[in-house]
Amino acid sequence: MTAVPNIASSTQRSPLEALGNWLLQYILRPVLQILLFVFIAGGSISLLALVVGFVLQTDWHGIDILRVPARINLFEQVVRQLPNMLLDGITIGFVYAVIALGYTMVYGVLKFINFAHSEIFMVGGVVGYEVMIRLRAADMLSSLSPLVVIVLMIGVAMVICGTLATVVERVAYKPLRGAPRLVPLISAIGVSFFLTDFVRGFQALNRNVFNMPYPTDQVTFFNERIVLAQGVSTTNTTLIIIVSAIVMLVGLNYFVNATKIGKGIRAVSQDQATASLMGINVNLMITITFMVGGALGGAAGVLYGLKTTNVTPYIGFIPGLKAFTAAVLGGIGNITGAMLGGLLLGMLEAFFSALLPYFPALGLGYSDIFAFAVLILVLLFRPTGLLGKKVDEKV
Repeated sequence: MTAVPNIASSTQRSPLEALGNWLLQYILRPVLQILLFVFIAGGSISLLALVVGFVLQTDWHGIDILRVPARINLFEQVVRQLPNMLLDGITIGFVYAVIALGYTMVYGVLKFINFAHSEIFMVGGVVGYEVMIRLRAADMLSSLSPLVVIVLMIGVAMVICGTLATVVERVAYKPLRGAPRLVPLISAIGVSFFLTDFVRGFQALNRNVFNMPYPTDQVTFFNERIVLAQGVSTTNTTLIIIVSAIVMLVGLNYFVNATKIGKGIRAVSQDQATASLMGINVNLMITITFMVGGALGGAAGVLYGLKTTNVTPYIGFIPGLKAFTAAVLGGIGNITGAMLGGLLLGMLEAFFSALLPYFPALGLGYSDIFAFAVLILVLLFRPTGLLGKKVDEKV
């Protein structure tokens, strides 16, 4: 009697093969995608910098309409500063990308902009400051491992900001879910003002401070410089920001695409009514979306505080606006687009910050104007953003 082959067992993957496929799909592929975005953003800005430097290359004499100092070869200056400019752009770009994910996740599910997210980000920066100050008061800041300090700061900020975002959703947004879109938008602006003034009042009563400098000078690890190449160096803080952002982006990719909750969130973003009929708890998925977005915003606040070494109750506005711009630039509602948009905007900011000091008539204050001008040009030719898709309204 001829044995019938077991088709199921012949097609079953070995544990090692299954592990390899899992690593490829959820770890290696997202990391390679992030590196590709870094290469695209860095290559685009490098080309732009070299073209601008070449076009304006000359030995300036006297004073022209831009009041450029005499004897400056702009092309040589651009080439000399390009590596550090790219490193700065990658660093702040990753911060913008992590903040932008909070905007784009909420928009993908509810189709409205959570403008209070910028203040959730601000709260994260303040929480990071509080953790460092309390560790210093307990004489633990310099004795603990710097990695432990960073994990504590990011972990506490994610928990507090994720909880805060959940409370905001329940109090300010859930009762208005069936209202016209303008109504929850106004509510979000109100929550934004409330959180700013609440933090300002709390810190004034608790510590009598407005500026909250991170005591990174008391931890040698944060200020140690690493030489990457000749003339190119950075601090451990920069590497911490980049690595932390990549870990969070990869973790979010796994959460959204591989977990049951992530699949539920994607189903709700596609069609809430159908998702409800399929047994998905729509309210729970929306709450989890706010919680995850708020946690990412809190972590981004800590990373921003480590980079700038100082936070205030008003730091949420400008970075939040830039992160929202990054989300729109990449394609609002598109998680991948938020990463690309954040990196591009960070690169643009670093490029103009490096170039404008050679034009004293303008100065650094105009860097944001040029960056947003590029955004306007992109939206004029591609209103859905770089990776966004046109979606017809359902009637």
